[in-house]
Amino acid sequence: MTGNRRRETATSKASAPPSASLFAILRSLSFGQRIIALAWPFFVAQIASIGMTVVDTLIVGRHSTAHLAAVTVGGSLYITLILGMSGVLMALGPIIGQHYGAGRADDIGSDIREGFWLAVMLSVIGMGLLAFSPFLLSPARLSPEIEAIAVDYLQLLAFSLPFLLGFRVFQASANALGFPAPLMYIGILETLAHAVIAWALVGGHGGLPALGARGAVLSQILVNGLSLCAALYLLARHRRFRPFAVFSRLALPRWAAQRALLRLGIPMGCSYLVEVSAFTLMAFFIARLGAETVSAYRVAANISAVTYMLPLSLATATAALTAQAIGARDKALAKQAIRAGQMVGILAAFIIAALLYGLRFHIAWLSNPDAQIATMAANMMIYIAAYQFFDTIQTIAAFALRACKISFLPLCIHLCCFLGLGLGLGYWLAFHAPIPQGANGFWQAIVIANIAAALLLGRLLLVVAREWKTGGNTGPTPSPVIS
Repeated sequence: MTGNRRRETATSKASAPPSASLFAILRSLSFGQRIIALAWPFFVAQIASIGMTVVDTLIVGRHSTAHLAAVTVGGSLYITLILGMSGVLMALGPIIGQHYGAGRADDIGSDIREGFWLAVMLSVIGMGLLAFSPFLLSPARLSPEIEAIAVDYLQLLAFSLPFLLGFRVFQASANALGFPAPLMYIGILETLAHAVIAWALVGGHGGLPALGARGAVLSQILVNGLSLCAALYLLARHRRFRPFAVFSRLALPRWAAQRALLRLGIPMGCSYLVEVSAFTLMAFFIARLGAETVSAYRVAANISAVTYMLPLSLATATAALTAQAIGARDKALAKQAIRAGQMVGILAAFIIAALLYGLRFHIAWLSNPDAQIATMAANMMIYIAAYQFFDTIQTIAAFALRACKISFLPLCIHLCCFLGLGLGLGYWLAFHAPIPQGANGFWQAIVIANIAAALLLGRLLLVVAREWKTGGNTGPTPSPVIS
C-alpha cells in the first residue's frame, strides 16, 4: 500500500508541467506579502524592545566602563531568564492561533486569562532566582567592584518581571491573532521614554542624582509597568479583542489549561533558554579576558540581537498564519505559509548579511567610540554576518514546528547544536585549541551551530509537511472569529 502511494506520488510529480512549479513559486511570493504585512510591525516592536538594551549600553557605557561590564554580564543573565520564561508563555501563540482559525472565540478569551495566571507564577519563580544573584554570577569571576554593581542591578531588576511577563501574554495573543500593530506603537513609546528617563537617572541630569546602572533599572521598571497598563486597556476595550471577552469574568486558574500550556510551553521555553544561554555563558567566559573584551562582546551581541529580530519577526508571522491554517484544517494553506516565510526570510538574510559586513566598522564605532573596543567588535561582527542565512532557516523552521504544536524535538536539536556545538566547541576554540581563538572562538562555533540547526530543523519540518495530506482542506473550514 505504501509502495503504491509512493509510485503514485512520483508519477504525479513526473507528469506535472514545469509551469506548475513556477506557479507555486509565484503564489508563495504573493503569499509572502501577507507574511511581510504581519512581520514588519512586530519587527519594529522588537527593534524598539531591543533598543532598550542598546540604550543601556550607550548611556551606561559613557557613564562608566565598570558599570557597563556589570550591566553586560548581569543583563545577559536577566535576558536569559526573561527569554526562557517568555518562551513558556509563547505557547499561547499556536494555541490561540488554532482557536482563531477554528472560530472558537470563547476559548481564546479563556486561554488569555490562563496566560496571565501563568505569568504571575513564572514571575514569582524568577524573582526567587534573582534573589540568589551572587551565586548565579559566580561563574563570571568578576572583580569585587563589578560584581557588587551587577548584583544590585539584578536584584532591583527582579521587580520588573511581573510587568514584562504580563506584557508577553498580550504579545503572544496579538501575534497569534494577526494584530501586531499595538506592539509596534507601545514598543516605540516604551523605548523613547526609557531613553529619556535612563539618560536622566544614569548620568544625573536635570537635577537628579547620578545612579549609574541602578538608574537604568528604575527606568525599565517604570516603562514596563506603563506598557502592561496599555496592554490591559487594549484587551478590555479595543474592538479587535472585545469578541473574546478576556475580562468578562475572573476565576482561579484551571489546572487542565495550565498543564496544556506547560506541556507545549516548557519545551518552547527551554529552546529559547538553550539558544540564548549559549550567548549568556559566552559573556561569562569572555569576561575572563578583561573588561575591554567583554565590552566589545556586548556591542557585537547587541548587533546580533538586532539582526535576529528580522528572522524572528518573519518566523512569528509565519507561525501565526500556519497555526490559523491548521485550526481551519487547511494543510495546503499551512504549507504555503511556511514556504513563503522561508523564501522571504532567505532573501532578507542575504541583504542583512551584506549590509552588516560592509558597515561593520561604522556600526561598531557608533556603538562604542573607544577605538580598541570598536575594532574588536567589528571583527566579531564578521561571524554574525556569516550565519544570517542559516539562522533564518532554523528560526522559521522552529517556529513553524511550534505552530504545529511540535516543541520537544526542536528542543533536542537546539540542545545539541547551541550548547553542544556552540558553547562546548566554542569554549575549546577560545581557550584550549592549539591556537586559542579567544572571544572569536565562540563566534566561530556559533556559526557551526547555526548551520547544524538549520539542516536538522529544516529536515524535520520537511518530514512533518510530507505527512500532511495533499489537496487542501481536511474538513470544512470554520468561519474566522473576526472578518
